[in-house]
Amino acid sequence: MKVLIVYYSMYGHIYKLAQGVAEGVRLVEGADVDLRRVPETLPEAVLEKMGAAAAQKQQAQVPICTVDELAAADAVIFGTPTRFGNMCGQMRQFLDATGKLWLSGALVGKPGSVFASSNTQHGGQESTILSFHNTLLHQGMVIVGLPYTFQGQMTMAEISGCSPYGASTIAGGDGSRSPSENELAGARFQGQHVATIAKKLAI
Repeated sequence: MKVLIVYYSMYGHIYKLAQGVAEGVRLVEGADVDLRRVPETLPEAVLEKMGAAAAQKQQAQVPICTVDELAAADAVIFGTPTRFGNMCGQMRQFLDATGKLWLSGALVGKPGSVFASSNTQHGGQESTILSFHNTLLHQGMVIVGLPYTFQGQMTMAEISGCSPYGASTIAGGDGSRSPSENELAGARFQGQHVATIAKKLAI
């Protein structure tokens, strides 16, 4: 059983969550996981001016995703930063190229799930995930969230991302905050949960 994690991460926050999601997938017997980036749309000179070049180099070993890989997977987990309450442009452009999958029904019945990040605690993490679900529903995917059995999303002991819609992290206004252990635990839980459901659907 193949679980595909497809993400975009400009400064590395989503990349770290994606690694946590992958760890969770690997906890399910018989589940294999592949990590893929969506293509970058910004020139390298622009990324350097935005201070993102170092984070991009850290992810250089992660292959770029192709549309056909989505069809070959048994489940797909998407990761995106928030852009004004929606997915980032790089992810949108990638998904806009999946028309042939929609035409053939290649993703119908496959589990689809989303995790996200934002700069601030109320910066649009939930709306980003929920609006992302629109695309998954149009593709006929079975949406999987982060159930309340992951009790870390109910913590009052710290500021933390994660909601019933999916794992998330808060980067901070200057991007200096890394995903907390609670947020990474949510990512691992989500990966394991999606893989478990995919395994059941594959029977």
